[in-house]
Amino acid sequence: MAQVLVNETPAAGWDSHVHVFDAERPVAPGHYQPVHRPLEAIEALAQAHGVGHLVLVQPSVYACDNEVLLQALARRPGRHRGVVVVDARVGDDELARMQALGVRGVRFNLVSPVGNGAADLLALAPRLRALGWHVQWYARASDLPAILAWHQRTGLPCVLDHLAGLHAELAADDPAWAGLRDLLALGAWVKLSGWYRLGAQAPYAALTSSVQRVATLATQAVAAAGEAPRLVWGSDWPHTSFAPDALPAYESVWQPVQQALGPQAAQAVRAGGARLYA
Repeated sequence: MAQVLVNETPAAGWDSHVHVFDAERPVAPGHYQPVHRPLEAIEALAQAHGVGHLVLVQPSVYACDNEVLLQALARRPGRHRGVVVVDARVGDDELARMQALGVRGVRFNLVSPVGNGAADLLALAPRLRALGWHVQWYARASDLPAILAWHQRTGLPCVLDHLAGLHAELAADDPAWAGLRDLLALGAWVKLSGWYRLGAQAPYAALTSSVQRVATLATQAVAAAGEAPRLVWGSDWPHTSFAPDALPAYESVWQPVQQALGPQAAQAVRAGGARLYA
């Protein structure tokens, strides 16, 4: 695979959800064993598709050991951003180091077997607010009312992974849609990603109407202010739900956004990372 040169001008697009792995790094027991997936591999792949900026999301297998992610950010100063997993014991000096390297959020995982839950959110909230960070949620649609209550208490901005868990079988009148609407009114962002985590199979046509509805709600939430909808896109590379030798093509997880929203709106979503992760 071609390598990205350090002095290469990054393409303008943003992929707001990728993971990097070091096969030699210890992982939490009871979960998958990742293969080696370095930053340079996804940089080269994304750059070839017009995406030069990545948001590295801490995978659940490393728990609060963020060093693989932080070392990757350090190799490309200022180019990429990160979302880490921390608990209330993290020191202020460590948070400052993460901020300087490009970290802009903390992830809470209510889905994975070794997910970190939200036990530390209230304790962390004042420090996250001071840093200007957001809270990123990997959650089910049924979790949205609880997430809404947490954000009403903390006042922190939030990002909802993988279409906010609004899976392919979700009824049009499910209460989760009202929960999403209320979260969007609080300033939430939604990540258009993880189609195969939502009961859909390529080419993901089952989720087209859900993506369109999310985009409509996001547009309505900012209409009075005349702002762009708070939407970003992520590939979810390297697709840990798949065998290492059977990964989806990079473009295949971008096509559903284009199909649902049209080329112009889709490109605005791909550019949204520049706003969220500034």
